[in-house]
Amino acid sequence: MSEQHDSPIKTPQQLVWIVVLSFVVPIFVIVLLVKYVVGAKVTGAGSDAMTPEAIAERLRPVGTVSLAGASGPRALQSGEAVYTLACTACHGAGIAGAPKTGDAAAWAPRIKQGYDTLVKHAVEGFKGSAGVMPAKGGNADLDPVEVARAVVYMVNKSGGSLKEPEAPAPAPAK
Repeated sequence: MSEQHDSPIKTPQQLVWIVVLSFVVPIFVIVLLVKYVVGAKVTGAGSDAMTPEAIAERLRPVGTVSLAGASGPRALQSGEAVYTLACTACHGAGIAGAPKTGDAAAWAPRIKQGYDTLVKHAVEGFKGSAGVMPAKGGNADLDPVEVARAVVYMVNKSGGSLKEPEAPAPAPAK
C-alpha cells in the first residue's frame, strides 16, 4: 500500500492562485470590517444637501432690512416732502372729502378755524360731515412737526399765509 497524500492542488498554477488569495482575501475582509465599525460615510459631490447649514442657506431671505441711523436723531422733512409722501394721495385729487391743494374756496373755512385746529386734526385725525382725515395722513412714522409743516405747505398753496414751524430743541443729554 502506498501512502500518498491526496491534495486538491494538482498544478503549480493552482498553487500560485491559492497563495495570492490567501493574502488578498484576509486584507479585503479586514478593510470591510474597518469600514463597518467606523461607519464613516463617504460623501460625494452634492451629498451634503440635507445638512442643517445647507438647508439654512437655502431658506435664507434674499434681502435684509437694515435700520440705518437708529441711534442718532432723525432729520425732520420739509412740508413739501411730507405733502408729496403722505398728503398728495387725498389732497391732490380731493378724495374722501379732502380739500384739494390750491383750492382757496375749499380751504377758506378750514383756515378760519386756525392753525392749531388744522394741525390738531392732521395729527390726531378727524371725522367730520365732509369726510375723514386719518391721523398723520395715514403715516404713523411722521413726527408732529412734519405734519404741521405739511399743513402749512398746503394752506400756503391754498391762499393762506402761515409760517412753517421750526424743529423743537433737542432734549438735553442725560
